Amino acid sequence: MQSAERVFVVGHRNPDSDSICSAIAYAELRRLQGLDKVQPARAGHINQQTEFVLNRLGIEVPQLLADVYPRIKDVVTEEVVTIHESEPLSKAIALYHQYHIRMLPVVDDDFHARGMLLLKSVSELFLVPTEPERMRRVRASLASIQRCLGAVAHHLVEAEQIEDFSLYVGARCEASFRNWVDEIIPRETILITGDREGIQKLAIEACVRLLIVSGTSQLSEDLLAAAKVKGVSVLVSDYDTANSVWLTRMATPVGELVHDDFISVSPNDLLEDLRLKLLHSKDPGAIVVSADEQKVWGIATKSHLIKSSPVKLILVDHNELSQAVPGADKVEILEVIDHHRLGNFHTDTPIRFINQPLGSTCSLVATLYQQAGIEPEPQIAGLLLAGLLSDTLILKSPTTTASDRQLVPWLETLSGLDHQTFGSELFAAGSLMASGAPARDLLLTDFKEYTAGERLLGLGQVEVVNFHSFHQRSDELLAELQRVRDEKGYELIALLVTDIVMETSLLLAVGPKELPYIIGYPQEGSNLYRLKGVLSRKKQLVPHLLKVFKGA
Repeated sequence: MQSAERVFVVGHRNPDSDSICSAIAYAELRRLQGLDKVQPARAGHINQQTEFVLNRLGIEVPQLLADVYPRIKDVVTEEVVTIHESEPLSKAIALYHQYHIRMLPVVDDDFHARGMLLLKSVSELFLVPTEPERMRRVRASLASIQRCLGAVAHHLVEAEQIEDFSLYVGARCEASFRNWVDEIIPRETILITGDREGIQKLAIEACVRLLIVSGTSQLSEDLLAAAKVKGVSVLVSDYDTANSVWLTRMATPVGELVHDDFISVSPNDLLEDLRLKLLHSKDPGAIVVSADEQKVWGIATKSHLIKSSPVKLILVDHNELSQAVPGADKVEILEVIDHHRLGNFHTDTPIRFINQPLGSTCSLVATLYQQAGIEPEPQIAGLLLAGLLSDTLILKSPTTTASDRQLVPWLETLSGLDHQTFGSELFAAGSLMASGAPARDLLLTDFKEYTAGERLLGLGQVEVVNFHSFHQRSDELLAELQRVRDEKGYELIALLVTDIVMETSLLLAVGPKELPYIIGYPQEGSNLYRLKGVLSRKKQLVPHLLKVFKGA
């Protein structure tokens, strides 16, 4: 049940082509460099453009990570030790000692949980001295007593019936024992005695429920016959009297010692949920049961709460936890490879953090291939080229750097692709505005959140080859912007529509009533602004809006 370590290379929650392509390419680079268990992943659904790129290059869509919150199955890796409800307590004591454990799930024939048996509770019940009458009480069946003693049964009556007994030792003289017989309830009495025929006879005559003859002593044929007539059950034990007493007290079936109010959790439950359950319970642990068959799967204790998750992350194309896969703050982040501004990112230990002002994360990953002296395979080179062209708008974006331009011929040679032709194809394939996609998809497919002081801004972006289709859907998009703003509480929410041919953008925005006076862009219509020459959300729009709203 060992949970293997997994390292996921993953981009932000609304992945664009640069995010997906850089994740795949960087995972391959780290694999070639010897990092075990590394694989690409995604934190959201891919867009049309990315789907085109992956299909064009024959590459599988990376695994979707809905979240990476640590789950019980990630930290509960020990093989579970259980005990059947019919087993005597002596078997449980042996298991505690053999496996160095303190808790035992008690199961039925179908491996369903009956309860939890705690070593501490058992010790208090059987080892801590209390009043004599309670110390001699035994709840068991004759069959479980026989199994516990490994005794030979000469005569057992109703052997499987669970009963409450009082346990005594026949160590008195016969005269005193005759008086004792008058003080007991014979049908609830277990008597253990050795090779003392007089005591054996008096016990049989008194019709005790069970006579245990200890120390390999034997019962005479006459007394055995009398026992059968009187309905007295007889066991012969190889153990001496002291050990026979001890084991008889340990003969209680464990199913009689547990309660059904134990904590039950599923392997897929969040570790945080386990924390809350144990915090508000006196129990030191919980029984983990499979969600489908409800069979015992493991034991989860407070010590599991401090175990590290086997899931580890390498973040690409972002460095803010608000944009990361949910739960990223609960697992170890090994590396960050990005080309955006620095956000509120903190780690407990030093990590590899590479952030360069290039036009795309794929450009950064490509330089890491060069620095490592590794030439990417044609498919990977094609991915790097696709991400670079997508984020730089085929090298037209103001975010494009000299390094981006210098990488293009190298990637063209390795991939066998012409950047102009390939770039035109991927933007034509990724035109969401003309595809008839739902308005919400248009807004959120490439959507990022930013904080300006205590204010939250939400900005989506979509590229088009002309504004015709946008104007046809502007009213629909405006209504959807308002709905998302009301749901999420954004101070400003906007969609940047970028015409990559004319190299200009329109901004459809919903914000505070004073927005037209503070935004600093010419207004072209209700809630619509023209951003001449603005192609980059990251480099041109975001810095401007952060400045506006921090000063507002």
